Order: sequence, then structure tokens, then C-alpha cells
Amino acid sequence: MMILGYAALLCGSLLSVALLVITFRKNRKLFYKSNGFLNESFFLGENVVENTSFFCAKNYYRSQLIQQLDYWSYRVISLGFTFLTIGILSGAVWANEAWGSYWNWDPKETWAFITWIVFAIYLHTQTNKNLRGPNSAIVASIGFLIIWICYFGVNILGIGLHSYGSFPSTFN
Repeated sequence: MMILGYAALLCGSLLSVALLVITFRKNRKLFYKSNGFLNESFFLGENVVENTSFFCAKNYYRSQLIQQLDYWSYRVISLGFTFLTIGILSGAVWANEAWGSYWNWDPKETWAFITWIVFAIYLHTQTNKNLRGPNSAIVASIGFLIIWICYFGVNILGIGLHSYGSFPSTFN
């Protein structure tokens, strides 16, 4: 359950990162073409109308893409959040049987809880129409980094009850 949850959350977070990239590239002019005497503002008439309609259509499709990325990011993260919740709860039941307590505040358990909190914040930002889009995508991007800390960082450190993936120490 945890691996399915992390996989879905990573995919949804990547969709949110793509949303952020498209949103911030929209407001930036990366290339400006000018050949000295002639630039776009020099031409008048039909070219201006055609260029205007082209840019309006381009902005329309870009806003549609942003809305679709936001929609699919929300759906995939909701699925991953469900899997993560089931994984944490079933892991707590298993821990009670194996170790005699539901929660030990082990680093892996703590980071799984932090991941759960970050994505709960993301889901709550999606309920407010003013916070959808780039605002909630920033929270999902933070969640992307948190997942990598939880999944690899804790294992590399090799401390706690879940240190099954740690590197052996070469220092004696």
C-alpha cells in the first residue's frame, strides 16, 4: 500500500510541477526577436489582428492545459493519499502485533506522517477555489521533495526500526 501510495503521489506531484513550469513560463518572455529597425510593433493592419488571435488561442489552450493538469494532479494525488492512509493505518495494526505498540515515532513513521500532513494540506487547498492551480501545485511540489526524503533519505541514514535499506558504515 505504501509503495502504491508513494508512486501515485509522485506522479501527481510531477503533474503539479509541470503545471508550475507552464504557469511561470507563460508570464516570461524567453526569447525576444528584434532586427534593429523592424520589430513586431512596426507592422500594422492584418498582421496585428492575426498575431493577436494567435496569442489569444495560444493562451486559451495553455489555460486549458493548466486546468487539465490541475484536475489530473488532484485525482492522482487523491488516489495516492488514500493508499498512503490505508498503508499507515495497516502498518500501525501490524506494528502493534509485531512490536507491541501502534506508533513508535521511528524516523520512517514520522516522515510518512509528515508526507500525509503535506498532502492533506494539498487536498484542503484544492477545496478553496482561490487556492487551486499554482498555489496548490506549490504544496504538491513540496510534497514531492518530502516523499524522496521519506523513501530514500531515511533508509540511507540507517537509523530506527526501518533501517533495512541503509548503507553499511565504513568507519570503525
